Amino acid sequence: MKNHYAVIMAGGVGSRFWPISRTNLPKQFIDMMGTGKTLVQATYDRFRKIVPERNIFIATNESYADLVLQQLPKLTPNQLILEPIMRNTAPSIAYASHKIQQLNPDATIVVAPADHLILETDEFVRNIVKGLNCAASNDWLITLGIKPSRPDTGYGYIQYGKSASVPGFKKVKTFTEKPNLELAKTFLQSGDFLWNAGIFIWSAKSIIAAFDKYQTEMNDVFKEGDDVYNTDREAKFISGAFVRCVNISIDFAVMEKADNVYVLPADFGWSDLGTWTSVYELAEKDYLGNVASSSENVIVYDTSNCMIHTPKDKLVIIKGLHNFIVVQSDDTLMICPQDQEQGVKQVVADVKDKFGNKYI
Repeated sequence: MKNHYAVIMAGGVGSRFWPISRTNLPKQFIDMMGTGKTLVQATYDRFRKIVPERNIFIATNESYADLVLQQLPKLTPNQLILEPIMRNTAPSIAYASHKIQQLNPDATIVVAPADHLILETDEFVRNIVKGLNCAASNDWLITLGIKPSRPDTGYGYIQYGKSASVPGFKKVKTFTEKPNLELAKTFLQSGDFLWNAGIFIWSAKSIIAAFDKYQTEMNDVFKEGDDVYNTDREAKFISGAFVRCVNISIDFAVMEKADNVYVLPADFGWSDLGTWTSVYELAEKDYLGNVASSSENVIVYDTSNCMIHTPKDKLVIIKGLHNFIVVQSDDTLMICPQDQEQGVKQVVADVKDKFGNKYI
C-alpha cells in the first residue's frame, strides 16, 4: 500500500444543487444524503481503506483550504492540492502527479471526485485495488466504467473493445460526451458501452508521460516545479503556474487522445449525485413517493413524488404538488418541476445577473 496514493477532486461549485450548494459552501462539503457525513468526508473514509492516510490528497480551490482541514482534521496542509484559479481538472491532476512523483517515483494514483455516492464500499475497494495493482506493472491509463442500467443522457459513455492482457480490463475504443436519448438507447442496446464515472487510475510515470506527449506545454509548466514541490516554495510557484495553463478537463486533454487507455467495468452502486433528481431517486421515500430532508416538520396534502429539502427549523406545508423539487436555504426558495431541473444552472446565471453574488 505504501506506493498507492489517492487524489480526491473537491473543487467544483455544485451549481446544480443551488440554492443549498453555494460558492462559499459547495455540495461536496454538505451532508446531501443525511448520513451524518459530508460527501468529501465519506469519500475520504472510503479511500482510507485503500491507501495510507498520509497518501490521500485533496485537490480544491485555495479558498476552500480551511474548510477541507476543518472537515478532514487528520490532513496536513501538504496534502492539499490548492488551485489558485479554476482551470478544470487537467492542470490539477498534472500538478498532483508531479507533486506525488517527487514524494515517491513508484507511486500509483487513483483520482476520484469528492461528491459521488458509492453504495457498495467493499466492491468499490476491490475494484480500486485491482486497478492500482494493474497500473503498477502496466503503462496504462485506467478508467472505471459503470455498467449502465438505463439510457441516461446525463452521463458520458465509454465504448470498449477487446479484452486486455489482464483479466477484467478492456481496451477503450471511444469516449462520448452526454448523448441525446436516442443515442443513449443505442449505446445501451449495443452492450459495449459503460457510463464514465470520472475515476482514473495510473502510475505517476504513465500519466506524466501522457501529459508530456499530449499536453506538452502544460507538463513543462509543472515540471519546472519538480524541485519545489513539498517545500515552503511550492505555493508561490503554483500561484504563477496555473495562470499559464489552459482551461481543460483531463478527458479532453489526455484520455480521448491517448492510445493506452483501458477500462475496468464495475458495478458498486454508483451515482454522481449530479442533480436533485438523482438524490431523490436514491433517498428513502414515503408511501406517496415523497422525500423530505426534515420529515418531522413537513406536512403534505395531495402531494406525491416530490423532493423536499428544507431547514429543520421551518414548518413546511405543501398541497397539490406532484413531481416537483422544493428546496429552501436560509434566504432562498426554489420550486421547480423535476423534469425541468436541467435549467437550474441557467436560473443561477440569471440570479447572478440580477442580484450579483448575494444569493450565489
